[in-house]
Amino acid sequence: MRRCFIFGLGYSAGRIAAALEARGWEVISTGRAGTLSFDDAANVRLALTGADAVLSSVPPSADGDPVLATYGADIAAHKVVYLSSTGVYGDTGGAWVDETAPTGTGRRTARAEADASWLERGARVLRLPGIYGPGRSALDRVREGKAHRIDLPAQVFSRVHVDDIVSGAVAAFDAPPGAYNLADDEPTSQNAVIEEACRLLGLEPPPLQSLDAAGLSPMARGFYAENRRVANGKARRVLGWKPRFPNYREGLRAILAGEG
Repeated sequence: MRRCFIFGLGYSAGRIAAALEARGWEVISTGRAGTLSFDDAANVRLALTGADAVLSSVPPSADGDPVLATYGADIAAHKVVYLSSTGVYGDTGGAWVDETAPTGTGRRTARAEADASWLERGARVLRLPGIYGPGRSALDRVREGKAHRIDLPAQVFSRVHVDDIVSGAVAAFDAPPGAYNLADDEPTSQNAVIEEACRLLGLEPPPLQSLDAAGLSPMARGFYAENRRVANGKARRVLGWKPRFPNYREGLRAILAGEG
C-alpha cells in the first residue's frame, strides 16, 4: 500500500485524498478535516518517514510557506506535489501564458515566492486558476444571490473543475518535477459563467455593475485586477492529462446534474 501525506486537507486536497484512497493508497493528513495537527511535529515527522509521496495545498503567509519552514527537511527526499496558483503570472492583459512565462510580477508575491521555492526543491507544482466544483460554483452564488456581473467587457479568466485538479494531481506524482498549468480549454469572462448558471437555473442574470457599485470586498476586487488566458499544453503532453470538463458549460451542467 502506498502512503500519501497531505498538508492541508481542504476542498481540492480532500477530493484528491478520496481519489487516492479509491486507488488503494493510505492517506494521512493535516488540516481541519485531517488526521493530524500540523503542529504535532513528532507524529507528523513519524508519518512522513513512511510516506511515498507528499501533497501540500497550504497557501503561504506573509512570513513564507509554513510547510517548507517547518517540514522542508523532512520531505526533501519525497515525491512532492504542490498546489499553486496561476496568480503567479500576474496580469498579462488577456494574453496566453504557459509555464515559460515570467512569474512574480502580480499581486501574489508570497505565492510566487513559495511557487519558486517548491520548484527549487524538485516538486511537481500545479498552477491552478479559479477552482469550481460541487458546492463551490457560479450555481451556488446565483442561488444565494451573491453573483455579480461586472462591466469589464475585455476581462477574461481561466478556471478548472476540481475533478480535473484531482486527475492532474494523481498523474503528477509519477511525472517529472516542474510546473504544470491545469486549466480548462476555454478562458472566458466571469459574466459569461454567471449568465450560463442563470440560464441553467431558469433565472434572470444580475444587472451589469461597475466595480465600485458592486461593493465587492478587497479580495474580490483583486480577482478583477488581472486578466489572462492559461494554456494547458504541457500538462497534456507530459502528464497525459486532459480536462474532463473542457469548458465551464460542461462543468456547470455536470454539477447541476450531480455528475461532477
